[in-house]
Amino acid sequence: MVDKLEGGSTNKIVKIFILFFIVAICCLVLNYHSNTYILEFFPNSNNSILSKNLSTYDSYINGKKSSRQENYLTYSKKQKIKLRKVLKETAMGDKTVIITTLNAAWTAPNSIFDIFLESFRIGNNTESLLKNLLVVAFDQIAYLRCLEIHTHCYALITKNVDFSGEKRYMSGDYLKMMWRRTDFLRIVLQMGYNFIFTDADILWFRQPFAHFYSHVDFQIACDYYLHNSSDPNNSPNGGFKFVKSNNQTIQFYKFWNKSRRTYPGKNEQDVLNIIKYSPFIKKIGLKMRFLDTSYFGGFCEPSKYINYVCTMHANCCIGLDNKIHDLRMAINDWKNYMALPNDERKSYKYTWTLPRICG
Repeated sequence: MVDKLEGGSTNKIVKIFILFFIVAICCLVLNYHSNTYILEFFPNSNNSILSKNLSTYDSYINGKKSSRQENYLTYSKKQKIKLRKVLKETAMGDKTVIITTLNAAWTAPNSIFDIFLESFRIGNNTESLLKNLLVVAFDQIAYLRCLEIHTHCYALITKNVDFSGEKRYMSGDYLKMMWRRTDFLRIVLQMGYNFIFTDADILWFRQPFAHFYSHVDFQIACDYYLHNSSDPNNSPNGGFKFVKSNNQTIQFYKFWNKSRRTYPGKNEQDVLNIIKYSPFIKKIGLKMRFLDTSYFGGFCEPSKYINYVCTMHANCCIGLDNKIHDLRMAINDWKNYMALPNDERKSYKYTWTLPRICG
């Protein structure tokens, strides 16, 4: 009888222990989700809600729970659903989207973002492309700023990293941001969308489509162009590229991202400069071409004549203030050019007055 009582007591203790263990696990799960709730739904918020709750959100990330920033979601199922939605809303009829990425430093008033959008508005038949432009924000400040002045915005949050400030070229956070961008573009391709990726320090003066190569999978602008679009010795610049969604480009982007581990400490452009010679490109059948700086120029190698240029990139230029200064000069050059009568514009070999600080 005593043995039976002792056995029953032991069973009760085990059952109570299991019950307490289950309750404790549930509490931990609920606590985790309460901390991540605001971050999980932040990208889907609207202007009025974000504006109303901005002070609350600021206190959240700057207060006691700031250590929980590692809970930002990346590529969750919900995030992918939201991305598919915004891609569908932004895309052209052939599922091509123009994409740029920004952080808070570049979206500040009168900074790069404003100049970038202005170029579309004053360009030759480029304003209509704004409806196909998706702005991907690396932090919540950039996302809020985008919502104020643009239609299509998407928040791409990276845990454990604050991307809001100016990131100096080749700094640790700069490298993380560039590789985060490359991986994001892979996701876009896997979702079946072609993209024209453009850095925000690129001015759009004309539509580029007539100067893209047909039946090419991956085409990219250059810092310096060798007058042969097939020559791998061209110096590609990852700030502007047109990529079609297919098996070849998806495999290539996976290979590109994987190569980061092979060449640690290098940015995505430096790694591309290495892997562009890889036999893997031929093996998967990827067709790669390099774009002429006559149409897709930059401060490294400005297009000789403004009559033909589609884009102008503030490459070969380090420092946000330096970029802003010379990009404003380019905007002024374009405005002066467009102020000329049509017949004079066609015959006049108008050249740039830049770069002044950059280059």
